[in-house]
Amino acid sequence: MRTVKPKKNLGQHFLTDLNIAKAIADTVDSCPNIPVLEVGPGMGVLTQYLMPKSRELKVVEIDSESVAYLYEKYPELRKNIVGEDFLKMDLNNLFNGRQFVLTGNYPYDISSQIFFKMLDNKDLIPCCTGMIQREVALRIASAPGSKSYGILSVLIQAWYDVEYLFTVDENVFNPPPKVKSAVIRMTRNDVTDLGCDWTLFRRVVKTVFNQRRKMLRVSLKQIFKDVQAHADFFTQEMMTLRPEQLTIKQFVELTNMVGEELGKDI
Repeated sequence: MRTVKPKKNLGQHFLTDLNIAKAIADTVDSCPNIPVLEVGPGMGVLTQYLMPKSRELKVVEIDSESVAYLYEKYPELRKNIVGEDFLKMDLNNLFNGRQFVLTGNYPYDISSQIFFKMLDNKDLIPCCTGMIQREVALRIASAPGSKSYGILSVLIQAWYDVEYLFTVDENVFNPPPKVKSAVIRMTRNDVTDLGCDWTLFRRVVKTVFNQRRKMLRVSLKQIFKDVQAHADFFTQEMMTLRPEQLTIKQFVELTNMVGEELGKDI
């Protein structure tokens, strides 16, 4: 059977260490007993360890060569191999609207986009596990006050509990990436209502972290380009802070302050 050649344009780095592959696949065991969706299976190194689990499994792969390989290697999985772009899919159609666990050895260049899509479908995805670039994993798991704390940290931690599970060296991949990898698990927390407008929350978080070295009173002015804020709005005590100093709760408070100033009914 022919193997699949890793494609640089798809960010493919195939995991070759089977022990690590099994360890990654086993991260779904502590997630709810619901179907599993694997993104980017490649040649199925994780898939082979996900298949024996007593769960419905589907895999999504954009690379047609990998899809052909999976068809031949795992014929029993054929009806559950989806040859599409995960980022463009309607996830409600995958398991007839049922919740599922998201997992995979995610391509580095689109991992953030994958997690933004997860957030857009958070009611469908109570648990997400998998391997990503170590730097991104640290960012997602970072606490306030850390240099790694940023947009992904706040947006994901608002809805998910994050666990940094273990680090993976470069030499267990073909081809070896130039950076280390890490395996994480994100599990939906108990939050059902953030306490503010989610769209505005995301806008505020992205705006202030795009100028993370500046105080909020400076960075937030980008939101008020077309709206005149009251004179005392930027003199409030919180406005002297920088974004990495704010907790999730404080970002909710800040979003409500901005919303009130913009005249939004939140």
